[in-house]
Amino acid sequence: MGAAGKGEVLVVTRDEILHAFERIRVWQGGGQRAPHKPLLILFELGRLVAGQPALIDFNDAEPKLRALLEEFGPWRKRQAPNLPFWHLQTDGLWELEGPDAILKRPPGASATVNELRTNHVRGGFPAPLRNALKNDRTLVATLARRIVDAHFPDSIRGEVLCAVGLMDEVSGEAQIAPTRRRNPAFREKVLMAYQYRCGVCGLDLRLGRQTICLEAAHIKWFQANGPDEVHNGIALCSIHHKIFDLGVFTIVPDTFEMIFSQELNGNDEARDKLLSYHGANLILPQSREYMPRDEFLHWHEKEVFKKPART
Repeated sequence: MGAAGKGEVLVVTRDEILHAFERIRVWQGGGQRAPHKPLLILFELGRLVAGQPALIDFNDAEPKLRALLEEFGPWRKRQAPNLPFWHLQTDGLWELEGPDAILKRPPGASATVNELRTNHVRGGFPAPLRNALKNDRTLVATLARRIVDAHFPDSIRGEVLCAVGLMDEVSGEAQIAPTRRRNPAFREKVLMAYQYRCGVCGLDLRLGRQTICLEAAHIKWFQANGPDEVHNGIALCSIHHKIFDLGVFTIVPDTFEMIFSQELNGNDEARDKLLSYHGANLILPQSREYMPRDEFLHWHEKEVFKKPART
């Protein structure tokens, strides 16, 4: 049995650790989302906070990582939890323990799910990095905050952090200023375009002049380089914003019909209330110049919506 860590990471100082995590290579292609490595890192930070063993057998990690990918990753016929488990080692932030016949392969020669299972390959943060994180819990919170801010929209970050056991860890951590700044006028322009009502349910609730529970949702996420433009925004109440970002429903280009996922379930009253909008048309903005653009709607259907769709 041998150990493999095919990248190098400096763990001398806090800043070097933060810089190493900022440099993780996330697969990019055609606007597709690839949250595999970020979710694995968050999962491992959660294990560290919970005092779990340093390395985890892929057989134990697989169902948990697969569930995270299914819930917070783009829909795929088959999720591939083996890919981040194998490839994070090239960033110097992960080490593997298992047979040399597998571990001495070139970094690009990914081990399959079955190979990782049958050989009981184990993975985790390298010991120096793990020890540094164990001795600095504020660093864990900072890393978790930066990763979730970089890869997930505001509306579902709490759900992601809860799923990996880091919500309490991050709750008191100050947000980090993003490298790409949002356009502060985006929200007001989108709400004005939709006449200050939810595009799904028509909610228009105010306290005096203050709009309540109405948000400007990005169709193509800001974290996926979606622009702060009205064509990429829809006014949604907080509930419909959250479930839109979770992939519960999507919007068909041209017809602007709302289609819900077969994955939606719950008690009859809640489910039926949401499904009453299935097949209905989005409440459109007041002018055609503000209409959602097809390219952004196609992105949401491909990268966020949880297929299959209801008939």
